[in-house]
Amino acid sequence: MTDDETDKFEGLPEIRRIGLEKMEQVYGFEMTDGQGDFFRYTADHLFGDIWQRPGLSDRDRRLLLIGMLAGQGAADVLGIQVPAAYSRGELDDVALREIVILVCHYAGWPNGARLNSIVEDTIAKAHRAAAKAAEATGTTGATGVDTEDNA
Repeated sequence: MTDDETDKFEGLPEIRRIGLEKMEQVYGFEMTDGQGDFFRYTADHLFGDIWQRPGLSDRDRRLLLIGMLAGQGAADVLGIQVPAAYSRGELDDVALREIVILVCHYAGWPNGARLNSIVEDTIAKAHRAAAKAAEATGTTGATGVDTEDNA
């Protein structure tokens, strides 16, 4: 964590700082402090306490959360959780696609289909970004290795 990131939450109660830092980690985007009871319970209790507990990894929690959200048809929140899990390396292409197959059978095909759209969109965006980065650096493929040199 950089000094800028530490300073960003300076002056907040410790539980709020811990919660906001975990929210950034889980969601994959920058957070700011908020007002009201709903935000307090979310930042301080859910992310400052529950997501900090031992016994489950962030990946474990994410898998459970994605399953529950898919079962509820909560595509809006899945649209945050799936890309965040992918960008953090918690779930890869294969794992995400396997989750879709399982969800289809346990949460119903419509819920699985909505999840599949989010998964495939997430994977496609990541592959396009990797290809663009590889092109910019003069390499080919998502690994950054020039495949012609390895043939």
